[in-house]
Amino acid sequence: MIKKQKAVSAIQWARCLALTVGVVLLISSLGCSRDRQATISLQGAGATFPYPLYSKWMSEYQRLKPNVRIDYQSIGSGAGIRQIRERVVDFGASDAPMTDQDLNAAPGKILHIPTVIGAVVVTYNLPSVNGELKLERATLAGIFLGEITKWNDAKLRAINSTLALPDTAIVVVHRTDGSGTTNIFTDFLSRSSPLWQQRAGKGTSVNWPVGIGGKGNEGVTGQVKQLPGAIGYVELAYAEQNKLPYALIENPAGEFIKPSIGSTTAAAAGIISAMPEDFRVSLVNAPGRGAYPIAGFTYILIYQNQAHTAKGRALVEFLQWAIREGQEYASAILYAPLPIELVPRVYNKLRTITY
Repeated sequence: MIKKQKAVSAIQWARCLALTVGVVLLISSLGCSRDRQATISLQGAGATFPYPLYSKWMSEYQRLKPNVRIDYQSIGSGAGIRQIRERVVDFGASDAPMTDQDLNAAPGKILHIPTVIGAVVVTYNLPSVNGELKLERATLAGIFLGEITKWNDAKLRAINSTLALPDTAIVVVHRTDGSGTTNIFTDFLSRSSPLWQQRAGKGTSVNWPVGIGGKGNEGVTGQVKQLPGAIGYVELAYAEQNKLPYALIENPAGEFIKPSIGSTTAAAAGIISAMPEDFRVSLVNAPGRGAYPIAGFTYILIYQNQAHTAKGRALVEFLQWAIREGQEYASAILYAPLPIELVPRVYNKLRTITY
């Protein structure tokens, strides 16, 4: 009898243990399921112009929100516009505002969220030249038109009399991909030269009269570094990171301005009061003394009506952080933060997003 009771107790104990283990495994499974559900992945693609800053933002934001994973592909503004229009990504990025035609072709209303301001610089490879190169607007257009082909051309020597410019052929380097940086730069050339406007115009892609191509800011930077006599246009951070010199550019006031956070901010200051409700605006040749003339906002592109509630909320929260706390990281990577008076307007625009 005692043996039978012990056997029954052993069976009951085993059943109890199995039940306990089962409950623990069930709770663990549910916990893992919740963890998986809590992880939100966001995919973005577009402009190479802000890539150094966006990488920093995403790294810092993941420290604050470990469950939010943001992946950004630096593939050019043109591709970013196309992918957000086709809903391939959760957000696009572009330095060139979308055209009315692109916006009308999208399956929903797309908002432009300005994130920071950047300067497009004219960088060059002249190892023998010591000192800062100055470039007039018309002269710069002449170089990219292929009319000025040597570094010691009379027009270049006239405004750089203190520099020993070499008898070296100029190698023009430009972007091959659809690019917001190209849009800003060709906007400047179009405003500087009627001939440029007639022959090439402005846009994310143009028919370049001369030169060789590189993909992205990275590609142009690499070409300029490798080719003596080369000249190209890149975002300021890329020139700094690669220790490439960049020229002082003539602005509408006739000043030769060095690209910097201060001179880029000055460009924005002359535009803010007249900035449209949708934020699509050019900062090229902005009025005012001290304003660097080849600058622009860079934008995140996002649908006003988000199809996925959790992802939509996570994206909006990230952008709210970026336009407020995230601005403190901009200057260190040579981007000008948003003007303080613009931040509430952008924040209010984000509040119009629905899920």
